[in-house]
Amino acid sequence: MRTIYKSGCTFLLAGILWSYLPIARAQTPAPTATIPGSSSPGATSTGSPAGSSFSGSVPTKLVPGVIPLSLQEAIDRGLKQNLGLLLSNTDIRSARGQRWEQLSALLPHASVSPYVAMSKINLGELGLTSLPGVTNIPAAVGPFSYFDSRAAVTQSVFDWKSINATRAATQSVKSAEYSYKDARDLVVLAVGFVYLQAIADEARVETSEAQVKTAQALFDQANDQVNSGTSPAIDGLRAKVELQTRQQQLIQARNDLAIQKLTVARVIGLAPGQQFELTDKSPYQPIASVTVSEALKRAYDSRSDYKSAMAEVRAAQLFRRAATAGYLPSLSFDANYGAAGSHPSTATPVYDVRGTLTIPIFQGGSVHGDVLQADARLEQSRDRLDNLRAQIDSDIRTALLNLQSSEEQVNVARSNIDLSEETLVQSRDRFIAGVTDTVEVVQSQEAVAAAHEQYISSLYSYNYAKISLARAIGMAEAGVKEYFRGK
Repeated sequence: MRTIYKSGCTFLLAGILWSYLPIARAQTPAPTATIPGSSSPGATSTGSPAGSSFSGSVPTKLVPGVIPLSLQEAIDRGLKQNLGLLLSNTDIRSARGQRWEQLSALLPHASVSPYVAMSKINLGELGLTSLPGVTNIPAAVGPFSYFDSRAAVTQSVFDWKSINATRAATQSVKSAEYSYKDARDLVVLAVGFVYLQAIADEARVETSEAQVKTAQALFDQANDQVNSGTSPAIDGLRAKVELQTRQQQLIQARNDLAIQKLTVARVIGLAPGQQFELTDKSPYQPIASVTVSEALKRAYDSRSDYKSAMAEVRAAQLFRRAATAGYLPSLSFDANYGAAGSHPSTATPVYDVRGTLTIPIFQGGSVHGDVLQADARLEQSRDRLDNLRAQIDSDIRTALLNLQSSEEQVNVARSNIDLSEETLVQSRDRFIAGVTDTVEVVQSQEAVAAAHEQYISSLYSYNYAKISLARAIGMAEAGVKEYFRGK
């Protein structure tokens, strides 16, 4: 059961991060960013951690000794070193570069191109060896020189296609910036997931150690009674099996914790081999209730992935305008001024000024192709926006349902711990008094172990549901500080 549980959690992290890849990146050729939505324990995974940049990081330098690490400190490190966030930041620079490329078509282009040339021409090479009525044609003419030095300026006066393409690129920059903000929320979600899982594994280790001690005490009691002849040998065997079972669980729990801490280190960018200890635990801290309508309103106002999707729709609309503007005429201005002659010493001022009106008549269907592509991109961006709006609604409702369910599970699990531990005490007393055998005691021990496992799982689910709700609303960074204060 433990192995299945750990594998499910690993694939859950993958599904969360893979399903949130940002819309802006899905619509541009830039690297994959991230996107909408928030998930909670129990969601279906659709990818693998290796396929998500948010499960990796750029490691920092190794620090000697063991460093303390709180949840907030882990998040701060993740926001500096997580690979997904670093890649999202480079997407902004890439989008800005594309905007400058589009803007370049509207800005003046100035250049200076002086040159001096010395030439001698072989007339035989040109086929001028003889001409009717002309004698004594030389084999070559020259040398003679040229000199020309000018400053040239080219300026687009009106190009509706370039104007709209530049506006579209500006919206793409905004989309990339919103995607970066959304990536920060995804980092908080990813770090929160692995950190809380590590806390849960640490609690399982502590619980397993306590259960080993209890099983050891039972084995000693059973062994004493078997040696004294007051209990059959089978009671000692049962107690021995129970002790070894708890020891196996402790070994597995320690291994799970060690692996989970490696996952934490990878997500937040700790150096390979860096030793650290988790300073935060998982106390139960209720939060103020929030209605679905209130949460949805905050989400539509705050979610950066939603703003990114809207910016991408505006960009697609402007790209379509740019495509259809290929049918319209454009006006440009060219001018140059300088000096020219056979030699710099004999050069005289020269200039050229012209305005060009370009009227497209037939362009081989290239404009029609641009319009079709722009229409497809616009339709895709609108569909993604509609899907994201529905996804946000689902995220909010799912997070609130998980929050309510896990809160109730925590309360029931705490009560079960008290009842099962009381039952174990009574069973051990009955065994010592000779009223029952070790079967009842072993069953009581298993009930205590199950109750602790349920409490750890429900407490982890509740704390993660709080982070999921903060992510669903679009305020993951502020939400962690609000929901986990005083830890």
